[in-house]
Amino acid sequence: MGIERIGIVSDTHGVVEPPVLEVIAGCDLVVHAGDIGGAAVLDALRDAAGGEVVAVLGNNDVAAKWPPGDGATLDRLEEMAFVDLAGGRIAIEHGHRIHDTKNYHRRLRARHAGARLVVYGHTHVRAVDTEQRPWVVNPGAAGRERTHGGPSCLVLDAGADEWRIEAYRFELAPRRRRASA
Repeated sequence: MGIERIGIVSDTHGVVEPPVLEVIAGCDLVVHAGDIGGAAVLDALRDAAGGEVVAVLGNNDVAAKWPPGDGATLDRLEEMAFVDLAGGRIAIEHGHRIHDTKNYHRRLRARHAGARLVVYGHTHVRAVDTEQRPWVVNPGAAGRERTHGGPSCLVLDAGADEWRIEAYRFELAPRRRRASA
């Protein structure tokens, strides 16, 4: 089996910025670490990558904050997900149930000790911690809310022997004004 390319996003809150979609185009799989904001986000990711999307619930992924009619998609999501790849397992959770922000990575490593990579979101702050195993990463916000320097995402190239992570950040495009009638 060759190298698998995995797009990693989080905290879209209903919007995926176009440069993020361009980066994940052609990925074999997309992982979304929660605060999705609607089924249209998952559809856009799936369309861009042309493949599967594995997503977990965030603290804002509740019926009251999703578009009407998206309930069936919301009901299928879990708080944690796991993906087995050549060379290891990815554990995915939003991270909002860990209230000890100083020790996020230590707690995530302890919770998912058997994984090679733990993906979380919630903070909107991109982090790539590969100093010890499992690696712990947060792709930052791929939407428009609290991007801390612009929308961002990660791409994992995973092979049986080697894994590599690339980080991307983009300028936040100005919001378009609606034409008045």
